[in-house]
Amino acid sequence: MKRHLFSRLLPAAGLLCGLPLGLPAGAEPLQFALIAKRVDHPFFIQAGEGCAEAAQAQNDTCLLLGAAGLEHFRLQNQVLEQALDRDLDGLALSVTHSQWLAEHALQRAGKTPLITFEADLKPAEQHLRRGYVGLDNLAFGQQLGALAQRFRPQGGKLCVLNGSSRETNYQERLQGIRQRLRGSQAQTEGGEANRLSGENGWSEPNRCPLYRAENPEKALLQLAALLNTSEVDVIISTGSWPIYHADVFRQQLGPLLAELDKKSVRPAIIVAANEPDAAQRALLDDGLVQAYLSLEGREIGRQSYRMLKRLAQGESVPEKVFVDSHPYLPKASTDMSSNP
Repeated sequence: MKRHLFSRLLPAAGLLCGLPLGLPAGAEPLQFALIAKRVDHPFFIQAGEGCAEAAQAQNDTCLLLGAAGLEHFRLQNQVLEQALDRDLDGLALSVTHSQWLAEHALQRAGKTPLITFEADLKPAEQHLRRGYVGLDNLAFGQQLGALAQRFRPQGGKLCVLNGSSRETNYQERLQGIRQRLRGSQAQTEGGEANRLSGENGWSEPNRCPLYRAENPEKALLQLAALLNTSEVDVIISTGSWPIYHADVFRQQLGPLLAELDKKSVRPAIIVAANEPDAAQRALLDDGLVQAYLSLEGREIGRQSYRMLKRLAQGESVPEKVFVDSHPYLPKASTDMSSNP
């Protein structure tokens, strides 16, 4: 099983490998790797490109390793085990299931400098990594909440499309959204007991939040179901899954959104997004989506390389390096600042 899986990983890694060019005499290039949740997702592709570009500038290499298709912690554990068998100078891991990985592959990680990126280990397992690079996910959730307030200043019914409840980044984003809309910085968790129930005019229907939206097809089905009920005023997706294929979003949801517009009951849609392509930007400018909030994959990849490089050279690193995000808004928008 491992041999078969590893053969699937090599092409993805090779595509994003920074090649050592013009090495000084006697210099030894270093080789690092990002362990992604899935190598065919735009965020991780962009993170891999950022890491490879930064590494190549220093005559090092950075690989992107992982399985394609729907993410699963057991598959990631196998990828991590294989990476630890290679003579790498450091690894950056985007965590799928903190406890499982800590009890399995991460037991062997002592000799290889390990950091996390995008999704951190849970507090009980954070002693296994040297640092974290990515968004401040709590603050990112608060920014998503601020965008919701811009579009619905009087409040309304909110539904959040979220990833796995096991992944810390998604739970922290949900927590941040609720904090911003509730108007409280209390360190509440993302569970059912903490759903919004009228604070500052905001509430969440019983069916929300909706989990396991990482599959783009499922995310679109969830969105369509919400739109057909006409019971929400704002929809926030904590990942880019609904717009993964912008043309499919337009085809499947465009007519439904147009009908809701005629009735003046269409919700505002806010999506945490990778660097949007032309088709995804067109969704904004055509009013099918109201705002994106950037996930900054490329910069997270660059900063991951820099932290790994310092560790490999025996230097100290900060425990966390946060990368700032920014909103993408329709070209016609002139009344919204760049910092919600």
